[in-house]
Amino acid sequence: MQTEDDFELAGFTPYLLTLAAESQSDVFSRNYRDLYGMLRTEWRVLYHLGRYGELSAREISERARIHKTKVSRAVRALEEKRFLARVTSDTDRRSERLSLRAPGRAAFDVLSQAARDYEAALERRLGKRDARTLRRLLKRLAAT
Repeated sequence: MQTEDDFELAGFTPYLLTLAAESQSDVFSRNYRDLYGMLRTEWRVLYHLGRYGELSAREISERARIHKTKVSRAVRALEEKRFLARVTSDTDRRSERLSLRAPGRAAFDVLSQAARDYEAALERRLGKRDARTLRRLLKRLAAT
């Protein structure tokens, strides 16, 4: 017999957030996976370079909240795709500055538009008000 105090994973907020994130991420990932053979971390690194310009791997790791090892792997993969260039820093020879090459910039433009289209479709599905509320609440949760 179940009581009010019984724990149900199906109603547990972190579990629901994970299910929703994985579901939505899987749908959007078709864009970067099918078009460019990218993994999620590669897309996130590409995004940061496209949005913010030249950065170090460490800066990307901090901004994107991605472990530095995963960023390094993504950088290597993007370099193999000829999407980014590395230049040794003038001030610190141990550090490299990363920037997008023309093919990387083109991929960024295509994927940014796909992301805008995805957000617009999500907003139509949820309604503008609920979509705005969802984003606001998710940002609050992410800040804790």
